[in-house]
Amino acid sequence: MDAFSLVPRPLPLQPNENHDENFMTEQPDRPTKTGYDVIFGYLRTLDSSPGVYRMLDADSRVLYVGKARNLKARVSNYSRPGQHSPRIARMISETSSMMFLTTRTETEALLLEQNLIKQLKPRYNVLLRDDKSFPNILVTKDHAFPMIKKHRGAKKQKGNYYGPFAGAGAVNRTLNQLQRVFLLRNCSDSDFETRTRPCLQYQIKRCSGPCCGLVSEAEYEGSVRDAEKFLQGRTKGIQEALAKQMQDASEAMEFERAAAMRDRIKALTQVQSAQGINPQNTAEADVIALHRDGGQACVQVFFIRANQNWGNHDYYPRISGDEDASEVMEAFVGQFYSNREPPRMLILSHGLDNDDLMAEALAEKAERKVEIVVPQRGEKAELVQNALRNARESLARKMSETATQARLLKGVAEAFDMEKVPQRIEVYDNSHIQGAHAVGAMIVAGPDGFDKNQYRKFNIKDDSLTPGDDFGMMKEVLTRRFQRLLKEDPERSTGTWPDLLLIDGGQGQVSAVREIMDALGVSDIPMVGVAKGEDRDAGKEEFHRTGKSVMALRHNDPVLYFIQRMRDEVHRFAIGTHRAKRSKAIGATPLDDVPGVGATRKRALLAHFGSAKAVARANLADLRAVDGVSAKLAQTVYDYFHENG
Repeated sequence: MDAFSLVPRPLPLQPNENHDENFMTEQPDRPTKTGYDVIFGYLRTLDSSPGVYRMLDADSRVLYVGKARNLKARVSNYSRPGQHSPRIARMISETSSMMFLTTRTETEALLLEQNLIKQLKPRYNVLLRDDKSFPNILVTKDHAFPMIKKHRGAKKQKGNYYGPFAGAGAVNRTLNQLQRVFLLRNCSDSDFETRTRPCLQYQIKRCSGPCCGLVSEAEYEGSVRDAEKFLQGRTKGIQEALAKQMQDASEAMEFERAAAMRDRIKALTQVQSAQGINPQNTAEADVIALHRDGGQACVQVFFIRANQNWGNHDYYPRISGDEDASEVMEAFVGQFYSNREPPRMLILSHGLDNDDLMAEALAEKAERKVEIVVPQRGEKAELVQNALRNARESLARKMSETATQARLLKGVAEAFDMEKVPQRIEVYDNSHIQGAHAVGAMIVAGPDGFDKNQYRKFNIKDDSLTPGDDFGMMKEVLTRRFQRLLKEDPERSTGTWPDLLLIDGGQGQVSAVREIMDALGVSDIPMVGVAKGEDRDAGKEEFHRTGKSVMALRHNDPVLYFIQRMRDEVHRFAIGTHRAKRSKAIGATPLDDVPGVGATRKRALLAHFGSAKAVARANLADLRAVDGVSAKLAQTVYDYFHENG
């Protein structure tokens, strides 16, 4: 069972207390009261059970989520003035109520705490902002001739997964190496079954051609085993085996095969020689290093798998500035592995307050031992120093970029006479071809540059729109966007409301958007239309605002370049979204609408009959003959096409 999905059982409480099934809560007599006295009032309702507590402000917004081995003792600490950091003291002064959840163990409390932090994003917790999924290499096990490919997302397909890698580039480089050395296929199963002659991969010596019977199943299986040994770091015997095969082929006068073995040995040697930064004595670990400066933090994570450095990634958790390094590191580790499988070892630059507890929680999640170490010497210490150096350099670059971004945002506020510097700018654009496959796009820019996690795409749904009606499409996009905001965050407290709207277009688009904003009651948000200007040349943009004359910025103004970058980015995103929608539509077939026919059955039917039209014309007996299609599904497909002509 995944430990992070455990639902802790509440312990029995004192009789006659006002609580629901999960939470011990008691509202103070004066809910508007805040501070130490409010927290002190909860002590009589608490016992020494482990659990999780939440601090809420007067508007019931969660300020902080914490865990405790002893709830009463932990909350009691908050009720004593004069011994807290400025951040904690400020949090206590805003606390109007608290909520509690008891658990059976402290480990469960830790897991629940990290889940709640990720879900609620409390203002006074250390928050991990970037939460992308990392790619893996998958060696499939559902085919006689396994394929090797890049995989991202849930591990549902049968096979062995190797990773994670820091990014797609690291995966692609490794896959390229594996194909050069072991000649494994990367084609889909449907391509494999229908191919009659070798593809380009065989011609350029990246595949052994199993689809055409150019390699036996036993020989191919041996190559797969060697590739998996390579991914596991067991490379010692592979080169020796290849050298012996080359020698045997040479002695048998099979010089072409000997040359192929020679090329594979050469490729493997090049791979190994390029691995000077790889550790010799650390087979599987994540190296995590923290550097703080100027109230900001950078956490650098290096992924070591099979004695190889599989890349790194940097993170910038949100901190207040007065947290201990151990607190930041513990929050990061807990959130980072809440939805990832931890490696066998975590090598940290700073220790945790509860390293034994964290190790236990991660071991429960991984269903094996997870070791947490803070090395002082040796190879592991060198790995940490390397990660620390990268964290320091990354944070310096980030702070420099942030300072530049702050000046640009201030320049935007001055250019458009805004009362405050915008922290969130939303930019909108549409894309279509004569009205077909129309989409809307929104990008977000702020103090940290482009926030791609906040990008949104909109499929235009209004069939009554005239094809190519840009005004109508923009109205639909803005209506859907702000209706959702009004529903989910009417108080504008989550930071998802924009401070400025940029619309790709002139006065017409601005007027259309203004109408819809007035109708929704959100006319207080500044809005600017960015038009191409004279001759549609970059640098001659004109800016349209409601009730104000058209303006322009000087040709070499950095703010103008910033606005151009935002306009180009939303244009790129809109075009990409449109192309993806168009490509999907091109690949669509009548089979997509048949009940019970998913992607696998669709591929099987198309591979058997050659086209969707042939499937529609097929008789019932032929449909039943398709591998993987049951008699019931065959009847469904037959009835669908015959009932619908």
